[in-house]
Amino acid sequence: MGIALRRLGPADVALLRKLNTLFGRVFGEPETYGAEPPSDAYCESLLAKEHVVILVALEGEEVVGGLVAYELDKFEKARRELYIYDLAVSKTHRRRGIATSLIGHLREIAARRDVWVIYVQADYGDAPAIALYEKLGTREDVMHFDIGVGPIPR
Repeated sequence: MGIALRRLGPADVALLRKLNTLFGRVFGEPETYGAEPPSDAYCESLLAKEHVVILVALEGEEVVGGLVAYELDKFEKARRELYIYDLAVSKTHRRRGIATSLIGHLREIAARRDVWVIYVQADYGDAPAIALYEKLGTREDVMHFDIGVGPIPR
């Protein structure tokens, strides 16, 4: 059986939930991705947004991979960028070109939407992800900071 790629829309809440479960399993963070699932109405609204791109790789009815990307409007020039927020492939389906195919499909969407660039982060030590991204793009070493919401600590 082959792998089919699909962009999720408002009617695909069940597939979004399967993707979320996959992310939790692959990233070793089942609580982050499953402890407080949003309502169906929230998911439908999210999936209806043109600037939110959620792709899944399906083997039959099973979600074996997927990515979530957000389109960002820029201010310095009239252009847009796509940020790949999450990308994962199940352990049993790796090394079959699924991640490359997902990014390829995202590139097609980006081209149709006149997006300037797609970017993604990788963690130091994640050799497979780094190898994939270096194969597809140009590496930039940057630092990432998570800034909490609320008052600035003193």
